[in-house]
Amino acid sequence: MHIRFARLAMSLLLSTGLLAGCTTTGKGSGGGLFSSGSSQSTLYISSLEGGIVGRSGVQLDSGDRRKALEAEYRALEVATVGQTVEWEGKGVSGEVVAAAPYQVGSQNCRQYTHTLNTQGREVKTRGAACRNADGTWTPLT
Repeated sequence: MHIRFARLAMSLLLSTGLLAGCTTTGKGSGGGLFSSGSSQSTLYISSLEGGIVGRSGVQLDSGDRRKALEAEYRALEVATVGQTVEWEGKGVSGEVVAAAPYQVGSQNCRQYTHTLNTQGREVKTRGAACRNADGTWTPLT
């Protein structure tokens, strides 16, 4: 019991430290973990395997896709239940909202929704992901 609590506390401290420069509702790319050129950012983004935004059918350029995946990661990792994490790109914007965490085996998982606004239409995609021991998130298929 004490080991599990210590692990959770350490994970939260690490996450907070890594994401210190990020904003949860800002429309820019933020800083901290996701600052330009971060190899750590590449690991966290690639582990999402295109996220649920990749299943939306909306074509995004690489910069907008990165912003969308960063918002998905922030929603899964640090957002409170129901908190909106917004992002804005070139002619497209989005909002990611994560539900309450739940356990699958020893992993923490969350369902989440990604709403994209592009060319006057709204596209909503839903999915779930589970957190790995290294802090990355892997989507459930």
